[in-house]
Amino acid sequence: QLHLMESGGGSVQAGGSLRLSCAVSGYTYRMGWFRQAPGKEREVVAAILTNSGATSYADSVKGRFTISRDNAGNSLYLQMNSLKPEDTAMYYCAARRQGYSTRWYSPQDYDSWGQGTQVTVSS
Repeated sequence: QLHLMESGGGSVQAGGSLRLSCAVSGYTYRMGWFRQAPGKEREVVAAILTNSGATSYADSVKGRFTISRDNAGNSLYLQMNSLKPEDTAMYYCAARRQGYSTRWYSPQDYDSWGQGTQVTVSS
């Protein structure tokens, strides 16, 4: 089981920016960011293949958010710009340790999760 720890959440006004970080304790095939608002299902925000750096994004964040990782694959980042009130949620870092899969958007495809960090965007 990997250990993942998020940091960087907080409160910001609409139009502002935040950068989330996640420290990852071992080898991963893919890493991702998910979010969950009260009363809603957990949804994917973005994902990145650890080796190639190839990225995928939810339509709702394309052009505003950027996922990245360090070269060693030990840290995952999410740069969030032009934040909207509807981006308010608990944000989770997730990792799939190994095994080819194209289901980057599915929470069930990830086997390790962080505790989450709250992002609140006020209008």
